[in-house]
Amino acid sequence: MATESFEEIAETFEFLEDWEDRYRHVIDMGKAMPPLEEAFRVPATKVDGCASQVWLLPEIEGSGPEAAFHFRGESDAMIVRGLIAVLHALYDGLKVSEVLKVDAGGELARLGLNDHLSAQRSNGLRAMIQRIRDLANKASSEA
Repeated sequence: MATESFEEIAETFEFLEDWEDRYRHVIDMGKAMPPLEEAFRVPATKVDGCASQVWLLPEIEGSGPEAAFHFRGESDAMIVRGLIAVLHALYDGLKVSEVLKVDAGGELARLGLNDHLSAQRSNGLRAMIQRIRDLANKASSEA
C-alpha cells in the first residue's frame, strides 16, 4: 500500500542501477525538503534510537482513524534527512488508520535500502518508523 509519491521513488530507483546514484538521489530528496524550524527541534519531537539528531513533527488534520497524517522532519545528517524524505513519501497524506497498515519494511526493501545502510542507520530508520506509527496510533485513538 504505497503512495504515489513512494511509487515514483521506487520507479526512480529501478532506473538508477548504481547504488551510489541511488544514495545521491536520497540525499537530494532530503535537500529538497523545507527545513524544520529551530523552535520545533525540541525533546518532544526528537527521535530516540538514531545515531544522528532526528526530529519528526506530526501535523494531524482531523481526529480519529480518518484524520489525515502529515509530518515534517529534520536531521543533522544528509543521508538521514533523505531517509526522512523517503518516509514522508511513504506516509504523508494517509489516514492515520492507513499509516498503521503500511508494511514499511516491505516497501523500503523494494528500494534495497536494507542492504546498503549501516546497522546504525538501519536502527535509526526503524526508530523513525516506530515514531511515525506511535504518532498515528495516538492520533487514531483521539476523538
